[in-house]
Amino acid sequence: MFWTILSALLIGGLLGFVFQRSRFCLTGGFRDMYLSKNNKMFYALLIAICVQSIGVIALIEFGYISAPYKDFSVFSVIIGSIIFGASIILASGCATGTWYHAGEGLISSWIALFMYMVSAAMMRFGALNGVQKSLEQYGRINDNLAASLGISVWWLVLLLSVITLFVVYRTLKQPKIQIAKLPPRYSGIRHYLFEKRYHPFFAAVLIGLLAFAAWFVNGLNGKSAGLGITGPSANIITYLITGDAKKINWGVFLVLGIMLGSYIAAKGSREFKWRMPDLKTTRNSVIGGLLMGVGASLAGGCTIGNGLTATAVMSTKGWLSLIFIILGTWLMSYFVYIRPLKNKE
Repeated sequence: MFWTILSALLIGGLLGFVFQRSRFCLTGGFRDMYLSKNNKMFYALLIAICVQSIGVIALIEFGYISAPYKDFSVFSVIIGSIIFGASIILASGCATGTWYHAGEGLISSWIALFMYMVSAAMMRFGALNGVQKSLEQYGRINDNLAASLGISVWWLVLLLSVITLFVVYRTLKQPKIQIAKLPPRYSGIRHYLFEKRYHPFFAAVLIGLLAFAAWFVNGLNGKSAGLGITGPSANIITYLITGDAKKINWGVFLVLGIMLGSYIAAKGSREFKWRMPDLKTTRNSVIGGLLMGVGASLAGGCTIGNGLTATAVMSTKGWLSLIFIILGTWLMSYFVYIRPLKNKE
C-alpha cells in the first residue's frame, strides 16, 4: 500500500508541477484553435499521446498489461463529450485544469472542482446513475479501433507519429516572436525549476512519459489502466460521505498529487495567491463544474481519461470523445466570446 500511494503521489506531483510551470491547459488550447487559429497546444497534446502510445502499445504487445478495450456507447460518448467540452469553457479549466489551478490558489477552480466531484459522484453512484445507465445502452460498439479496421495497431501509431512530427516541424520552423523578458530572479537549477517557462512541446514529452509511467505502475498491480481524473474525483466525495474505504485507490492519490505538485511549483515561482472570483465567474464555475462531471461520466472520461490516455491505445472511444470535446469547446466559445461582441456592434 505504501508504494502504491508513493507512486501515485510522485506521478501526480510531477504532472501537477509540469502543468503549472508550462501552463499546459487543453481548455485554452482548444479555445485558441477556434478563436485565434493557434494550434500549438493541440499539437502538444498529440506529442504527449505519441510518446505514451509507443510505450503502452509495447506493454500490451509484450503481455505486460492486458488489452484495455471494452464496448462503449457511441451515443453516450458524443453527448457527454459535447457537454464536457462546453462546460470546461464555463469552468475555465478541464478536470485536470481545475485540480492544478486549485493548487495555485484560484477559488473559482476550487468551486468548479467541488461541483465537478459532486456531479461525477451522482452520475456514478448516486441519483443520476440511472440516467447514465439508460443512455449507455444505445449504439454500443467495440473500442478497438485497429481491430475494427483490420490492421495492426502499429500502423495507427505510425500514422499519428508522422502527422505529429510534420505539424511540430512546421510549427517550430515559424519565425519566433521576440518578447521582452525581465532579468532572472534565480540562478542555476532554481531558475529552470521555478522561473523559466517550459515550452509546451517539451512539457508534452514529459507528460507523455509520466502517462506511460502510470500504465507501467498500474501493471505492477495487475491493472490495465493509465491516467484518470473523473473516477478518482468522484471517489473522493463518495468516500467522504459514505466512509467506504474501497473508494480510496491509486487514482485518488494521483489527483491529490496533481494539486500538491502544482502548489509546490506555484509557491516556488511566487505565483501562488488566493484569488476570489467575481459573481459572474462564480456562477460559471458552479454551472461549468456541475456539467463537467455529468459530461465526463457520460463520455467515460475527460480530456485526460479519453483525450490523452484512451487515444494512446488507439481507442475508438478516445478519439471520438476528443473530437466532440473540441467541438463542445468551440460551441461554447462562440456563445461566451464571439456572440457578446456581435451584440455590441
